[in-house]
Formats: sequence, structure tokens, C-alpha cells
Amino acid sequence: MNRIDRLVAILIYMEGRRVTRAEDIADEFATSIRTVYRDIAALAEAGVPIIGEAGVGYSIMRGYHLPPVHFTTEEATALVTAGMLMDRFADSSLMSSMASALGKIRAVLPPDRQDHVARLERRMSLQNTRQPNQPANLFLIQKALADRTVLRISYRGSGAAEPLRREVEPLGLTYYGDRWHLIAWCRVRQDYRDFRTDRIQAIGSSAEQFGPHEDFSLNDFLGRREDTAPPVTGSIRVDPFAAERLRKEAPFKIIREERDERGITFAIEGAKWDWYLGWLLSFGNRLVVIEPDNLRTLLFETARATADHHSLQRSQIPEDL
Repeated sequence: MNRIDRLVAILIYMEGRRVTRAEDIADEFATSIRTVYRDIAALAEAGVPIIGEAGVGYSIMRGYHLPPVHFTTEEATALVTAGMLMDRFADSSLMSSMASALGKIRAVLPPDRQDHVARLERRMSLQNTRQPNQPANLFLIQKALADRTVLRISYRGSGAAEPLRREVEPLGLTYYGDRWHLIAWCRVRQDYRDFRTDRIQAIGSSAEQFGPHEDFSLNDFLGRREDTAPPVTGSIRVDPFAAERLRKEAPFKIIREERDERGITFAIEGAKWDWYLGWLLSFGNRLVVIEPDNLRTLLFETARATADHHSLQRSQIPEDL
């Protein structure tokens, strides 16, 4: 990035924040602190009203605005793609806002780039994989995270017959296991908890603010979740067709893979074999467990129990049905 582009980017970066530290700018643009000082001075000399306060950071005087932003073709393409991905990874609480934002972006594009975006939208498709009746709660959670306000939720845990009411102090939102997870301090349990957002049956915001949790780190919390059990390792072999699916969907870590005349062998690492049995069985005879022996035994016992269950159910169905 040349200096002119970097100065414009720094200005946009600062406009999106109330206060910005020199260290944050240096990290964002991979420059030294000394370079940041020179860039800030150059912006000030160019007439940008920058206020600097020792020990706090830089801010732009209220009322100053950049001229209208002109998007490049690459930027507009990226935003259109992001809009399509919203339907896969977000819920309906964010969809109308995304559509409105994309409409505003399209309005400021020159005619040739508007045509480019229109052609792209016609020729791109993403299968709608959002679950039907998925609760629309991401916007409320994000607002509570930014405002640091208490949320009141009705949450049905795994295997629970009825949801329980909880008051929580939201501290993080993360995506793993094909689900969004709210990380929060639960006032009922008096502990940090991980709430799957698709299990939140009802959600309500409040005006009650809570104090900062100085001892909480989202990364540390998620790291502890992954470290709750020692990792298990193994080796499985699949045919080339199944290998493609395994690479895309594997719920465990793939350490390495090797190909020979018998198929493709994957060295894998995970948390608990019990978590993966159903997924591994879905490959049928396309998958072979090489090691460990206890995983092969678990798969055999699970498959036999499943066969016995369906055999019993079949015998209980009246013949006239």
C-alpha cells in the first residue's frame, strides 16, 4: 500500500472509531509507531481536524466527514458476496439491514459498476441452508454486547423438556459447530456459560447495564472449552469421493493425509470419539477405521444397536400399514 492510499485508509479507520490509539493504527496497517506519527501529522497538515490526547489516543473533531465513498469493482464484488453469505450465517434480524446497506452501496456506484454487480448477482447462487423457524436474535445480542446491557432469555438446554428463564450479561458472540454461540455471565448459575443461539426460545433486551468483567477473556474461555478433555487421535481411510466430503465437513482436526491404491488415509485429532460416531457412520462402507481399536469397536456397537432398534421397530409395525 502506497502512502496516499494508507493515509486515506487511516482516515476511514479513524472515522469509524471514537478514539484510536497509535498502536492500533500501527497494527492495522503493519507500520511502525513512528510512521503512524508522521501519517497523523500529514493528515493534520492537509486540514483534517485531528485531536490527540496523551495516554488516550487520536480522534477526529465532531462534525467532520469524509467525502462520499467510491467503491472499486473489487470492493463492490466483495460486499455482494458478503450479502449472499449473510443468508447462510446470520438470521432474519440482520437480513433487512444488509439489504438496505447493499442498496445504498449500489446507489453510489457508477453505471458500469452497477451493471457489473447486477450481472454478478444474476450468476451467483447460494443454497438457503438456514433452519426454518430459526429464532431471530442476533441483532439484539449484538446490540447488548455493544451497549453492555443485560439480556433476559428463555433457554432450552440439550435434552431439556422445557426452557428456563435466565438473566445474562453478554460478553461475546462466536461461531463454531455450524451454530452461533452467546458467551455470557449467567446470573442464575453465577458462572460464565456458552448458550447456543438456536436454543434461545425467547429473548428480551433491557436498559440495565452491567460492569466490565475485567478478568474475562473470550479467547481464553473458548480455549478452555477446547481443552476440557485431552485430544484423541486416530487414522481413517476413505475412497476419493468420500474424501472430498470429509475435508469439507470434518468435525475434528485433520493432521495429514496420504494417498495409495486403497484410498486416502487421514490422520485425525478430536475431543471425544462419542461425539463423532453418527457422522462417521453416515459414510457407510466408504470409511474404514484403521486405528484406534476402541473407535472401531464403538462404531461396530453403535451400528449393531441401530440395526437392532430398527429391526424391533419393523416387527411392531402392523402388516396392513
